[in-house]
Amino acid sequence: MIRISTNGPAFDSAKAEALDALESVLAFSRRDFLAGILTHEDINLLCKLAEKGVGENTLRALISDLAYLEAWCMAATGEALPWPAPESILMEFIAHHLWDPVEKAWDPAHGMPDHVCEELKSLGLLRSDAPHAPSTVQRRLASWSTLTRSRGLTGEFNAPHLRKLLRLATRTSERPRQRKSNQPVTGDVLALLLATCSTDRLADMRDRALLLTAFASGGRRRDEIASLRCDQLVPQDEVRMDTEDPKSPLLPCLRIRLSNVSATATDADTHVVITGQPVEALMHWLERSGIKEGSVFRRIDRWGNVEWRPLTPQAVNLIVKKRAARAGLDPTLFSAHGLRSGYLTETARQGIPLPEAMKQSQHRSVTQAARYYNEAEGLTGKADRLIV
Repeated sequence: MIRISTNGPAFDSAKAEALDALESVLAFSRRDFLAGILTHEDINLLCKLAEKGVGENTLRALISDLAYLEAWCMAATGEALPWPAPESILMEFIAHHLWDPVEKAWDPAHGMPDHVCEELKSLGLLRSDAPHAPSTVQRRLASWSTLTRSRGLTGEFNAPHLRKLLRLATRTSERPRQRKSNQPVTGDVLALLLATCSTDRLADMRDRALLLTAFASGGRRRDEIASLRCDQLVPQDEVRMDTEDPKSPLLPCLRIRLSNVSATATDADTHVVITGQPVEALMHWLERSGIKEGSVFRRIDRWGNVEWRPLTPQAVNLIVKKRAARAGLDPTLFSAHGLRSGYLTETARQGIPLPEAMKQSQHRSVTQAARYYNEAEGLTGKADRLIV
């Protein structure tokens, strides 16, 4: 049975109801769409992974990648994704997504077939005619492998021919790495964004609390901020502004538990601490909005009423861009990820040791985190100023 057509996936009420078990990680607006793409076996597996306590971010990524893989396979072969997938299907997936634009110009059969491309576009799963980023293909293959193992099966993901094809295809389609945010939201930029949140309007109070909390807590990811809940906020005793001065002012302190939102956290007690202005802004928002449980950052309707629905990760990104535009900055240069890169860049500028910054940001890769430090040192260091 062909489940996908140019008019969109066929609706399946039984699968839609089964997807309700994943409501904590699945937007309701996506439920019916996914019910037309995923199989009953897919949905059962995802529900079992959720019951096992798989991180919300990880589960959300698996759902997204699985939906794409199922849609691609149906468009390319007319059949649902086979488990385990034979090596030929894996190689076809790579060939459809990592290809040479120059060869495509003279050989229309090269790369993704037009009918597959049009099918995925009609479903809103493909937006560009260009080859996929190698990182995207590798991530989807990794998700594919994870889902295969979760079924108790062994895939051909490490087959020599497959690895060779992936290396060659990656080299062919290699392109300059694009930043998630062209500009980091450093301390000075953050001050400009906060200046646009100076009124007593609920939207301003929410956005001020959101920006300060996301930045001060180590540059939390947009999905972490969107899914933040009241039960993750644990009040702490006040702390001194200057820990070495017993007479320095006391600051409010709050611990944020990350185990419910961080896909990278393996310790159930993982947390970060924020103090001072971010805590005050966050508590002010919760008090004025009347939020005592559930999601911390929520939608506000056109009449200024706080809704029960939380912000989506995309909404967090739009808030950063909107505030950048109001501050007179180019919104295309900023995104929610700029808060994360900006936090590390700012800690480097202020001479905070990398291990201390990584503890707050929860970066696991020293190489990745150190990149921001190296860039900051390049602007302030002396190594490039031997001859001036």
